[in-house]
Amino acid sequence: MQRILKFSLVLTAMYIAATLFFGLRAHSLALVSEAGHNLSDFAALGLSFVAVWLQTRPATDQRTFGYQRAGVLAGFVNALSLMVLAVWIGVAAVARFFHPVSVEPHLMMMVAAAGVVMNGVIAALLWKFSGDVNIRSVFLHMLGDTISTAAVIVGGLVIAFTGWQWIDPVLSLIISGMIVLSAWGIVRETLHILLEGTPRTVNLGEIRAAMAKVPGVVNVHDLHVWSLTSQSHALACHVQVVEMQLADCEAVLSRLNHELRDHYGIHHTTIQLEVTDCETVDGCCSPPVAEVIDGHSHHHHGPGGHDHAHAH
Repeated sequence: MQRILKFSLVLTAMYIAATLFFGLRAHSLALVSEAGHNLSDFAALGLSFVAVWLQTRPATDQRTFGYQRAGVLAGFVNALSLMVLAVWIGVAAVARFFHPVSVEPHLMMMVAAAGVVMNGVIAALLWKFSGDVNIRSVFLHMLGDTISTAAVIVGGLVIAFTGWQWIDPVLSLIISGMIVLSAWGIVRETLHILLEGTPRTVNLGEIRAAMAKVPGVVNVHDLHVWSLTSQSHALACHVQVVEMQLADCEAVLSRLNHELRDHYGIHHTTIQLEVTDCETVDGCCSPPVAEVIDGHSHHHHGPGGHDHAHAH
């Protein structure tokens, strides 16, 4: 993934330099704008590259989950920048209806053809890793550019044969609308992850029922499932069990983790076993209330007490 992102960065930088050079030589604002447009792609690729590098760094006492969320954050920023860019393109397109600009179709088509090849190659390379929300945001950047530059070629042909200058802003509006729709999906997904939302592919009721079927389990509560990345989930919960020996508790934990790992793909779990049910507030267990007796603090757990076990 890092090699592909490096190659994409170099290719994009070369294309930016070429469009800026030919744009200045031809006095073409459209080509200079294309250079600025691809500069945003370069920034998106760079941000994703940094995020991928950060994700490889080990966890520390300060960041116990490491930097796994770096990719999600990069995807969020990239998607937001895509939406801003799409709005800018839309505003510029509307302005051209009132103040038409004469474009040079032949030069426009030549540079756009080079852009289609470059963006298409990068998008094809990134497709393999598009399951990652960070890479998917960059993939959409490049795919959007491939479509937009292909549309520029078609628009250039129409303008060359008919002289209809309004084709250019119409194409721009269509492309900006497509970009907004694609980017909005990534913004929603990354925000859901950053806000610790339950993964959309996870059914909490189904997981709770599957865990409750494990022999010895009485009740499952305080259940939370969240995403570390778009493809990695974690779970924490309290499980009420019948009175049993510690060795039997280990067997219950093993069966619970087997169910979660093999049937739901959840590998990081924290499961607390208890004999008596704990009080919950808004779906979460309340901490035990401390009672002061003879100047000492004691935690009251109820008549049955608690046996706790954790699984990671």
